[in-house]
Amino acid sequence: MTDPWVALTSGADPGERLGVLRRAHEVFTSAGRLERPVRSVVGESWRRSARARVSPDGAAHVELHADELGPYRDAHPLAPAMPVIRELMSAYATDGEHLLAVCDAHGRLLWVEGHPAARRRAELMTFVEGARWAETVAGTNAPGTAIAVDRPVQVFAAEHFLRPVQQWTCAAAPLHDPRTGRVLGAVDITGGDRLAHPHSLAFVQAVARAAESQLALREPRSDGDAVVLSALGRDEALLVAGGRTVRLSRRHSEILVALARHPDGLTGDELLIALYEDESVTPVTLRAELSRLRRLLGPDLLRSRPYRLAVPVDADFDTVARRLGSGAVAAALEAYAGPLLPGSQAPSVVRLRRRIADQLRAAVIARRDPGLLADWAYSPWGEEDLPVWRALADAVPPERRASVRARITGLDAEQGV
Repeated sequence: MTDPWVALTSGADPGERLGVLRRAHEVFTSAGRLERPVRSVVGESWRRSARARVSPDGAAHVELHADELGPYRDAHPLAPAMPVIRELMSAYATDGEHLLAVCDAHGRLLWVEGHPAARRRAELMTFVEGARWAETVAGTNAPGTAIAVDRPVQVFAAEHFLRPVQQWTCAAAPLHDPRTGRVLGAVDITGGDRLAHPHSLAFVQAVARAAESQLALREPRSDGDAVVLSALGRDEALLVAGGRTVRLSRRHSEILVALARHPDGLTGDELLIALYEDESVTPVTLRAELSRLRRLLGPDLLRSRPYRLAVPVDADFDTVARRLGSGAVAAALEAYAGPLLPGSQAPSVVRLRRRIADQLRAAVIARRDPGLLADWAYSPWGEEDLPVWRALADAVPPERRASVRARITGLDAEQGV
């Protein structure tokens, strides 16, 4: 198979492939052993699903109910892209008895549209608006896996981890913020075996590109009076300024975070203390870093005496803090792409990283909302957060408590509690 992201090569027999995959799925779910015919992208997803303790006989569940769904998706960054997604996909979905779906970055389905008969069938497996289809909840599936690996992917029949979903085939592609590159969600086409074709993956990938282009057209043109800094969940920050996107080195990322937090500027001594644990680092070293950064950004963006940025900075970590300050916990968590520069040991970054994470985590626990708690618990930074898992066990419906408590038992053993 030339393309590992495509489920079937052109001309392959779907029936024969289905039988092989069902046997491989049974071997994996019963014995934990991967059979050779399973694609690597599927096998890795099955392993992630098993680590998340997803039951192969389980089901997705609704997290955003009717009273929450409308306001949430109306305000979602992907809402402006829906007209172009519908224009490209609606006729294809309806004529082919397929469904088009768009989910957020947490795998929650915000829009599910298409052929009425297909929608009724999909309801039986909870493929409905408001349901969460992240891998950590619903196992291997195209939208959840596309978000997990940040790649367009096709999932055929018994490649799905949940047995009730194995009568379906789907293809999905991630959708990104055109300014920062952050994953906003995914667009998906779901239907029968006819979708197990390279064309369906190429089609949904083209739709994703068109949607991202639509979002980019709606972005205000840069007039030179602001820059955008994305430093959450990444060791190398992204800076958007003057129509350019610049990936910063780790040290330059730390400098930009420090200066963004102090718009009035920092002296050389203050910046040394903010950036370096080692007190033997000299001002000469810092000046050399700043000189390299000025050459990278241009002479008009970085000023000295004191060191400061010449224009306002729209930083993603400040967005989280503002939303938390206004009580918008769900919106703050949506904007939180992960810990601030997670590999940094710069003292000022470490303090800020802990403050943001601790405040957001405390707000999520205090809200006692099962959806928000699940978003944190099933994230890479929350998968070992025992207090959050315990809060989730108290908040989820009774039918979901067994899997959450199993995770708590495992964490208790691992952490020696």
